Amino acid sequence: MSQETNTNYPYEPEFSFKQIIKGWVDDLSYILNFKLHLALAILLGILIGAALAWKWPVTYTARLTFVVDDSKSTGGGGLAALAGQFGFNLDGIGGGSGVLAGDNVQELLKSKKLIKATLLSPYDSISNRSLADRYAEVYKLQGSWLKYSTDGKDIAFPIKGKNFSRLQDSLLQQITKRVLESDFAITKVDKKLGFFEVNSIMRDERLAQLFCERMIKQATDFYIRTKTIRLRNNVARLQSRADSIGIILNRKTYLASAANQQLLDLNPAYVTANANVEVKERDKIVLGTIYSETVKNLEVSKTMLA
Repeated sequence: MSQETNTNYPYEPEFSFKQIIKGWVDDLSYILNFKLHLALAILLGILIGAALAWKWPVTYTARLTFVVDDSKSTGGGGLAALAGQFGFNLDGIGGGSGVLAGDNVQELLKSKKLIKATLLSPYDSISNRSLADRYAEVYKLQGSWLKYSTDGKDIAFPIKGKNFSRLQDSLLQQITKRVLESDFAITKVDKKLGFFEVNSIMRDERLAQLFCERMIKQATDFYIRTKTIRLRNNVARLQSRADSIGIILNRKTYLASAANQQLLDLNPAYVTANANVEVKERDKIVLGTIYSETVKNLEVSKTMLA
């Protein structure tokens, strides 16, 4: 008895480059049937791109990355590492309070006081314009401010201006708020690491660069002033003490020398004269030792501030 097996295999067309090329030609012909629609779509895309480019002008991003040491054992803390990147060695200054360490650096760099101080720094070395003046010029804010001007002139923020009017202060607050909301940002690159990234996005390349760099400088200067104020006071006290002891030591030196000279002319019967000379010599030695230690501590403190 025989058994026939009928197996149906799938049909596989024969491979041919001719068929592939023919398929490409057919696809191209199909697309060309809609060439009018295609041309309109391309034209519409160009118009939309041009409109977007006109509405949103070119911006420049200044980016600066720094690292903060969060070690609890070091006295410098967070911004000590930042200050160290600019050549300041503050490892031995202050305590380990951590007030200016870690994530607090993030909030410090976003403080309005530092932003205002940065905006009032010079834009160039030629004119008296500040970064705030250049910002108002780039973003065309002067035109909307003319209605507030009493003399019809542009409202400026000169770098050497000390007492701003209430109007100037209010407008400077507006610029500060605008910068903080849309033009400046500080982020932590990784939550487990101490790396921070500062970004300044503005329509003027030089303005973005200067603002980013000077914000870091403002934070560094603030940290140095905060952490060294106690040491500066100690230096002032040590300097005053060293000067006073130096004057007294000079006086005791002259008195001891005079006592020794008188001792040569005195009658040997007066034994108390020797005691007087010894007391003056002892005072001179004690003052010399105190003066030496005071000057040593003073020089160490000055070295830490250098």
